[in-house]
Amino acid sequence: MSVLDNPAWESLQGSHARFAEVHGQAARYRSDVAPFHALADPRDPQAWSDLAELIAPATTVFLSHAGAVPSPGWEVERSIAGVQLVDVRLESAPDPTLIRLGESDVPDVLDLIRRTAPGPYLQRTIELGTYLGRRADGKLVAMAGERLRPDGWTEISAVCTAPEFRGQGLASRLVKAVAAGIRARGETPFLHTGAANTTAIRLYEHLGFTLRREVDFTAYRRV
Repeated sequence: MSVLDNPAWESLQGSHARFAEVHGQAARYRSDVAPFHALADPRDPQAWSDLAELIAPATTVFLSHAGAVPSPGWEVERSIAGVQLVDVRLESAPDPTLIRLGESDVPDVLDLIRRTAPGPYLQRTIELGTYLGRRADGKLVAMAGERLRPDGWTEISAVCTAPEFRGQGLASRLVKAVAAGIRARGETPFLHTGAANTTAIRLYEHLGFTLRREVDFTAYRRV
């Protein structure tokens, strides 16, 4: 199985092990880092049993894995169809006009995430990898960075631009710059987005990504 079939599990077992809480065949990111949970094999009842022991009762867990088969005692709370795209011909390029975001930028990052809703982002998500941004008159107006890191790959995530600055090519420049850093480590960029987000998919395909697989972003709850 490719590491991209179960990227959260592979990340938590590898480069992101310092952020992991693990019990048997289940793992999750620390609650202030990312909301994602992972199973060694989402079709294995034992993995679901381990997950039940890892979390508190009535906790919602987030999995992104095609073909997950929850055991009895779990229900789907909500699910969003998504896609996984991989870099095949992206022309990555560093951009000196962008800034490296750090801990002091987190309040501005969280404000931009709140206004643009690119996906989950928590207080310590910035520790998962390199995040780059663009400021205008001191205000953070666009950003993108690195999230999951299965062996040989890095996910580009949190690509977002404030509404009043869209149409200026900032998302493309950010993706290319983040990808340049990933490639400099000898890794390959990939990313996820919602299947209904056709505007983003067209942009990523134009930049050089191609569809690898469909995936469901699903929230499960113990019952």
